[in-house]
Order: sequence, then C-alpha cells, then structure tokens
Amino acid sequence: MSDNYPNDLKELLSIENKEKEYKKGSYLFREGELADGIFYIRSGKIKIGKITPDGREITFRICSEGDFISEIRLFCALSTYRVQAKVIEDCKCIKIGKQKLEEKLFLTPSLAIGFLQMMGTEQQKTQSKFRDLILHGKKGALYSTLIRMTNSYGIQKNGGILIDLPLKNQELANFCGMSREVVNRLLNGLKNDGIIKMEDGKIFVCDLQYLKDEIHCENCPVEICRID
Repeated sequence: MSDNYPNDLKELLSIENKEKEYKKGSYLFREGELADGIFYIRSGKIKIGKITPDGREITFRICSEGDFISEIRLFCALSTYRVQAKVIEDCKCIKIGKQKLEEKLFLTPSLAIGFLQMMGTEQQKTQSKFRDLILHGKKGALYSTLIRMTNSYGIQKNGGILIDLPLKNQELANFCGMSREVVNRLLNGLKNDGIIKMEDGKIFVCDLQYLKDEIHCENCPVEICRID
C-alpha cells in the first residue's frame, strides 16, 4: 500500500475482485469506455493521460506498485472514463467493481473517509499542476514537472537531486503538454545555466531552488507536489 494513502484503504482489497496481468503497451482502459471499477496496482507502472483532439498526448501522472487508479464517479449512474491508463511496464492489477465498492463504502464509514481523502489528494495534485500551466506557461510547466519528479523519484546526492526515472524528451514533453522541440530548447537553457545536467540518461537537478523561485513555488505538501 502506498504511503500516500490512509491505512484504512487496505480494506478495499478484501472486496471481491479480479486480478489480471497486463503487458507493456496495453491499456487498463481507454477514454470513452465504461467506468465500471477502480484498479489497484500490485506491480508495474501505469501512465494516466489523455489524447487531445489534435493528436497530442498529455500525461497526468505515473502510477506504480501500491497505487489505486480511481477515475470513476461514485453513487451515481455509470459514466465513461475521461482519461486513459496505458501500461508502461508489465504489471499485475486488481480490479474492484463499482457496485461492490459502493456497497463497502456505504457500510464502512472509516473506509469511506479514507477513500474520500485519497480522491481529494488526487484532485489537489491535478489542480496544482494546471495552476502552474496556466500561471507560468511553458517554462512553468517544465519547471513544476521537474520539481514534482524530484519529490516522486528524487535521490539526494552531493550537489543536487537525481531524478531516478529514465525519460525521453518526448515523454517529458507529454507531462508538460508541449512539443518535444520546446522542451529541448528549455532543457538546453537549464543545462547551459548549470541548473540541471544529465547523468546516465537521467536528469540531475543541481539547483532546485532556482526552479522553485522561477514559478513562485507555494511549497505545497510533498503528497500534493508529485507526479505519482
């Protein structure tokens, strides 16, 4: 169970469920499909994102072992998924049906509170990310994404923080909602200024405070300022 979730949520795994293996490149669900359950990741990694009308891919977050994916509306008629969940590392997932989940939450107030806390945290993550996109444009989108990555995958080392997540520039661009060419230009500027450098194909942030100052960072709690 992820440390970001209330302990009570472990009770969700006692609900009747189905476990399935998914291969890299497959989907747990696609946008527009019936949203009839939530998922718990036993192993592997899942990318939550969206395809824009012009064909661009936007990545909202990466979910991994111990995370829940709960892109559904509870206690109302069935709706469809507004995002897609793509497997980026072979995984095993448990699916809990919407009806069974609602019954359990209705009968277990402590579990319902924990679930609402989890949903609220995910909403805050999304809101804070879009705030940076709107207020600070493309530069802010990249800088805030790098800050979030240091909180999610950062390893403290002498001279800075290593983001222990191999990412191609296109993948990083997907997190920022912009083109690869723009990300390349911004990254090169940060490298030239000594703010970041590359280490074995991974980004090493030498001056995290610079990134925070540039977007007037509000120092949100770490559980909010993440991409996982």
